[in-house]
Amino acid sequence: MIELDRVSKRYRGSNDALTNVTLKIERGEMAFITGHSGAGKSTLLRLIPLLERPSGGIISVSGVDLARIPRRRVPLLRRGIGMIFQDHRLLHDRTVFDNVALPLVIAGVPHRELGRRVRAALDKVGLLHKERSEPITLSGGEQQRVGIARAVVTRPPVLLADEPTGNLDPALSEEIMRLFAQFNAVGTTTLVASHDIELINRLGHRRVVLDRGQVVSDGAGGAGGRA
Repeated sequence: MIELDRVSKRYRGSNDALTNVTLKIERGEMAFITGHSGAGKSTLLRLIPLLERPSGGIISVSGVDLARIPRRRVPLLRRGIGMIFQDHRLLHDRTVFDNVALPLVIAGVPHRELGRRVRAALDKVGLLHKERSEPITLSGGEQQRVGIARAVVTRPPVLLADEPTGNLDPALSEEIMRLFAQFNAVGTTTLVASHDIELINRLGHRRVVLDRGQVVSDGAGGAGGRA
């Protein structure tokens, strides 16, 4: 489903963010990317939807080499990838409903279908009653759940989350992570970057550890991984 073959990423004027990373995430799998601050977690996730392009190596999604995708086709790639960020990136001049609807509007989904799908996504994250609220009136956890609803409203086969619980307390963090597990349970390939090792170990999914841009461990959560 998602394959990285000897992938490297170097930013101008800095050291390599990633060095020769080889990784395969199977269709329908859920995995966590962990490591110290600056280990390359965010960079790795940003390469998959072509928010960044690698300096070397090959990345493929569903068998398609991303290097062969022309710039004009990148939006089509991204329609199949739900993306969730730590800072929510909600539009504060729009309601919760309109924030979640945005990807469907861009895709040209008919209005009647749009309303049904937005409400289904909000119901899934427990915020249907907040559809007419403004994001600024919501708690941090609620804003993150709006971000998740927006990411899944297009029913993408791939879901990426970059430190989605970084600003939340432990109880809310576990609630958010279990939401990802629910989406994964219905077949969504899910990749989450997080530093919350204790929570990841409790969930028991695959854990890939990065250290200074390299994979140093890859194995089941709580089992210590394998070198």
